[in-house]
Formats: sequence, structure tokens, C-alpha cells
Amino acid sequence: MSFSGGILIAVLLALAGLHFYWGVGGRWPGTDDESLRLLVVGAPRGQMPGFLPSAMVAGALAAAAAVVWARHSAIMTSGFGWIMVAGYVVLILVFGLRGIAPYVTPVFEYARGAPFFELNRLYYAPLCLLIAAGLAINAPFYKSAP
Repeated sequence: MSFSGGILIAVLLALAGLHFYWGVGGRWPGTDDESLRLLVVGAPRGQMPGFLPSAMVAGALAAAAAVVWARHSAIMTSGFGWIMVAGYVVLILVFGLRGIAPYVTPVFEYARGAPFFELNRLYYAPLCLLIAAGLAINAPFYKSAP
């Protein structure tokens, strides 16, 4: 396992755990449903997403970690290595697009005025861009992948 692969797996699993925690009723970094919603969703009204949507995001993040793990496994030397390449392409696109969206599209305008809006631009989106960059560096099609 490469250092960059280990870091990616740790970050993706930590994010998966955080989303699962929210799904089962955890409220950090907020203090209640409303403060959490304003910090991590940005919706001006409504409820925090429930268990199913949170678990789906947690599962997707855990699956992303599994793709990174598999990239460093015997799967890459078998005939199924192309699945890892495709997985990396999809993950780089997903995290890259999520990372640039707040800066180039109005997709998060609904949250203007909520703490999420600024947190997204300062932390959440840059984290997605760092994950996309880490995936690109670690990708099985990158010649110098560690």
C-alpha cells in the first residue's frame, strides 16, 4: 500500500463514518438538527437527511475507499484491473466536479446566508479537490503512481 493510498482510504473512511454518524442521529458539529442542517446541508428550512440518504453517502464513500484499496491489491494484476481504472476515472470526476461546483456554478446558491455556504467554499469543496488530486496521483493509469 502506498502512503497516498493509505491517506486516501483513511480520509474516505473518516468521511463515511461521519455521514453514518449523522444518519444515526449524531449532531456534531452542530448542537441540534437545525444547527447541523445549517452547517452541513445549508438548507434554510426542513430536516436533516435521515438514515437512508446518509447511509447511502456513507456507503458510496466506503466504496470509494474500497476502490483505492483494490488498486493496491492483486485485482490490478488480474483481468479485472480495468474496473479499477474506470472506478478511478469516475471518482476523480465526482470529487473534482463537487470541488469546483461552488466556485463556477450556482448549484449551492440555495445556501447563501447559511454557515454551510462559506464552509463549503473554505473547507468542503477544497477537501473534495484534494481528494480528486490524491486520486489522480494514485491512479493506476498514472505512470508514477506510488
